[in-house]
Amino acid sequence: MSGVRTIAGMTLSPARTTLVVVDLMPRIVEQDMGPHRGADVVARAVRLADAFRRAGGTVVLVRVERPNVAEQPPGSGFVRELEPRPDDVVIVKRTIGAFYGTGLADRLRDRGIDTVVLAGLATTMGVESTARAAADHGFDVVFAADAMSGVTTAEHDHALTVVLPRFGEVLTTDAVLAGLQPAAQP
Repeated sequence: MSGVRTIAGMTLSPARTTLVVVDLMPRIVEQDMGPHRGADVVARAVRLADAFRRAGGTVVLVRVERPNVAEQPPGSGFVRELEPRPDDVVIVKRTIGAFYGTGLADRLRDRGIDTVVLAGLATTMGVESTARAAADHGFDVVFAADAMSGVTTAEHDHALTVVLPRFGEVLTTDAVLAGLQPAAQP
């Protein structure tokens, strides 16, 4: 992955950082788009979510519903591996990004969050739209580049090397995990 950096010494405070996982729903994950298979994106997102939860951080799970539709298509819930846990924030969006019309910015501010780590599908759709809105709302943005995938490899790579660095840091899942501070010991 060209353009993806590992930053030594980066620190993410679980009290001020949230993981936002976008559109990891069976009907989207099964499409196996771009450079990373859906199952691989899910596995990396699970690693991130588990680490954030262990560290006392916030996990936001986002899924999309089609507006003005009586019944959503099959596979519109969360993938089994990322079923929401009691302390997770669940966002149901009806647009491309996770902020518009969902109250997400206020919910994050109420928790003292100032940094958003993004993962999910698709890089140039839900993830990028959510990143742009996060930046507009004043949040710092970090991208877990291998915990997301684009519709095509070319789109994904272009986003990682040209677009997303304008909004935040583009890192590997391992670099994000290395920068996440451990939970405070009692």
